[in-house]
Amino acid sequence: MFDKVARMIPSADPAQLSRGMGLAMIGTLILPGMDALAKLVAESGAMSPGQLTFMRFAIQAGVSFLALLVTGGIAALGARHFSMNFLRGTLLGLASLFFFIAVKYMPLADAIAVFFVEPLLLTLLSWLVLKEQFGWRRWAAIVVGFCGAVLVIQPSYEVFGPVSLLPLLTALLFAVYLVLNRIAGRSDGVMVMQYVAGLGGMAVCALALVFGEVTGIGDLQVAFPASGQIWLMVFAMGMIGVIGHYLVVHAIRLVPASLIAPFQYLEIVSAAGLGLLIFGDFPTPSKWLGIAIIVGSGLFVFWREQRSD
Repeated sequence: MFDKVARMIPSADPAQLSRGMGLAMIGTLILPGMDALAKLVAESGAMSPGQLTFMRFAIQAGVSFLALLVTGGIAALGARHFSMNFLRGTLLGLASLFFFIAVKYMPLADAIAVFFVEPLLLTLLSWLVLKEQFGWRRWAAIVVGFCGAVLVIQPSYEVFGPVSLLPLLTALLFAVYLVLNRIAGRSDGVMVMQYVAGLGGMAVCALALVFGEVTGIGDLQVAFPASGQIWLMVFAMGMIGVIGHYLVVHAIRLVPASLIAPFQYLEIVSAAGLGLLIFGDFPTPSKWLGIAIIVGSGLFVFWREQRSD
């Protein structure tokens, strides 16, 4: 299979393609584990989603800091575009915060399915902000994809209310984060970008926690559980996030992003499996239809990226 793909890509190495796609597959399959652990801890009441999000970025910043220090010393900690990477981190922090609040109340697969309107939002933002041009087929894919999202959201909204819209807000913030990636370019290494983004995520989550303590919002408050099992789950959650994102970023360095992007949808499969095994949740037929429409629309957009309208 990889030989056929390699012939379609100039200077492509089948072994490199195999390695890159394998890393992307592993990364996307394990990432819902982070969300499942966050859901378990948040539902137990041991930690709020706000504190869990802070811990997720603290672990990312800490692991990246140590890796940079070991491999390059103090000099490796300097980012050429610190402010842009910090801003990226704040956007990612807000996106993660909204998503962790959503999965506390919603089935995991539902939340991830709604989030995957993100490629469609990215296409729309690329038109609005970056002035990229595309034709009616991609516009149609965006409209159809949002119809799929409505199929997933509608029954969830009846049960969970406005919280069911949070994955949609997460998708919008993540799409803006990716637009900033395109504007900033790739002047810094992956690890230093992870480190600075971790600091940005910590900063915005710290402000959210202060706001939660002042206003009494339970989902944004701080607790210090005595259970070692809870802290172990939180650490595992953070490490899955660090490893999963690192694998996906490394995969993008090995093969074209257009080949990696469709693997994102494996997260829905993994999330549905974890939701069934851990929480006893399984999407209804109408939600599976919505998921199929979202995935199909997203894959169509990726395919059109390789062709002229």
